Amino acid sequence: METNPTNPPAPPPPPPSSTPPGAPAASGASTPAPAGGSLRDRVVEAMRQVYDPEIPINIYDIGLIYGIEVSEAGAVHVRMTLTSPSCPEAERIPVEVEERIKTLPGVTSTKIELVWDPPWTPEKMSEAAKLQLGFY
Repeated sequence: METNPTNPPAPPPPPPSSTPPGAPAASGASTPAPAGGSLRDRVVEAMRQVYDPEIPINIYDIGLIYGIEVSEAGAVHVRMTLTSPSCPEAERIPVEVEERIKTLPGVTSTKIELVWDPPWTPEKMSEAAKLQLGFY
């Protein structure tokens, strides 16, 4: 069979997949998240825009967020701490977190709970934050 150079043959169809639509792909590949991601994902991204002025890393990656609960109705409850009870930004940071979260589409209410137990330690930082700060 001859091939017309201006009209190459169509590529063969991909092999059938045993993965159901919407299920995670095999071999380490990931299925892209829906546009905008889940509300919890957007809450995390909003918190990644808030920085502790003493450490040039966002509050999520330095480990100040101890818990995030998002209800089906869009109520968001965040448990967080600060690097120290005497942190000069103790009033500003929780307020900024709340302001950023409550502007997200789908959020119906926000509650920021500031806790001191367990106390924050550098071990709570993400691996990326530790690398950025030269802990390795």
